[in-house]
Amino acid sequence: MSAPSTVAIVGGGFCGLAAAFELGRRGIRAVVLEADEEVGGLAGSFPVGGERLEKFYHHWFTNDTHVIELARDLGTSDRIVARPTRTGMYFANRFLKLSTPADVLRFTPLRLPDRVRLGLLALRARRVRDWMALEDRTAAEWLRELGGDEVYRVVWEPLLRGKFGEVADDVSAVWFWNKLKLRGGSRGKGGQEQLAYYRGGFAALAEAMARAVEAAGGEVRTGTAATGLQVAAGRVTGVATADGVVPADAVVLTTPLPIAADLLAPHVTPEEQARLRRIRYLANVCIVLELDRSLSQTYWLNVNDPGFPFVGVIEHTNFEPASTYAGRHVVYLSKYLPETDALFRMSDAEVVAYTLSHLQRMFPDLDRQHVLGAHVWRATHSQPIVERGYSRLIPPTRTGVPGVHLATMAQIYPEDRGTNYAIRQGRDMGRVLAAGLTGGAGQPGRERSAVQAPPPPWQPSPVEAGAGLRQR
Repeated sequence: MSAPSTVAIVGGGFCGLAAAFELGRRGIRAVVLEADEEVGGLAGSFPVGGERLEKFYHHWFTNDTHVIELARDLGTSDRIVARPTRTGMYFANRFLKLSTPADVLRFTPLRLPDRVRLGLLALRARRVRDWMALEDRTAAEWLRELGGDEVYRVVWEPLLRGKFGEVADDVSAVWFWNKLKLRGGSRGKGGQEQLAYYRGGFAALAEAMARAVEAAGGEVRTGTAATGLQVAAGRVTGVATADGVVPADAVVLTTPLPIAADLLAPHVTPEEQARLRRIRYLANVCIVLELDRSLSQTYWLNVNDPGFPFVGVIEHTNFEPASTYAGRHVVYLSKYLPETDALFRMSDAEVVAYTLSHLQRMFPDLDRQHVLGAHVWRATHSQPIVERGYSRLIPPTRTGVPGVHLATMAQIYPEDRGTNYAIRQGRDMGRVLAAGLTGGAGQPGRERSAVQAPPPPWQPSPVEAGAGLRQR
């Protein structure tokens, strides 16, 4: 009788953990290899006021069905809480409310006809049925067509440039269409947006997934980086680490594509390597401030001021109460940028000083003595740049090495990356691999070449959730 199959998964973020969880449910042993000391990927956490808090801001929408289903399967649905939130905009030294459709009609930076155009813009976007028709158009072109030049100049251009910087003009209309189409799917009866959070933070959910993987006979190894792939007789046999080789019948790479390319480089053609390195990414710097007071009553404040270096001010404790963090008020400021940017390379102290100098322009009463703690987190390959013709750039899930599969944030499309879609992607991959490794009928066996990989990542799927330029 042959030994049970093993799948090695490189990366312990939500996609990798979801794949391992699904494999375990289907009788396949998974070994998750995570280079960091904790699971969760970009949802990694740190302590604030005796509670765990995400290093990079996170939330869900109330119709993020994949994460809700996962919590149900883990038996932790009771830890998901949903609350209404307030959205606003800072424009021309003014704070403007933008939480409901009525707020749009009172948005005085635009003339009344343009306010109506702004309100209708999302409705017109939702009527788009063939998003592939937008593939070769930029977001800027399409938004001008839908809402006019003035709406674009006041509302969309500052946000688009604030998020993507110098590459803003390359961003595809499909990326923005998805944001507009999904906006509004997480609202209450009065039109106010509702968001969801996991008690104990997203890290608690990641840890619950890791425990479930181990309960099913798998392993989750943190502090264990993959250094290479073992290939014999034309197919993968394991993953090399500093602690030795992890034998495997199949491997899933959930790392950013350039890292996957490094692991695959000795075993695939130059053409495949080039395709894996073709998609561009932005890095991220996220500053988390612990304050002794609140800045405002707004959870998500879009900043439409080109002189302000951050696209938004996210006051987390206007969503999850400050009482969770021993009365400390938590504010996030995030910036997507190239790794070569001066801000990315500053020391932590310099980043905090730079951030406070700009934040005090917006909130003059904020004083350095109000800051109880400040943290600076950095991530490379944080945001794939979804440019025109993106579906033609996405590599397939199968690689040139039999048994090695890709499941990365850059392959989530037309939706943008986020925990909900990472979970969907991972569980889909787990189901497909389990079917292949069991011969499609629950019998142990080698992965069959006849078993198809998940549908190409650019195929449309049921639309669930999203809002503006947010990342989850």
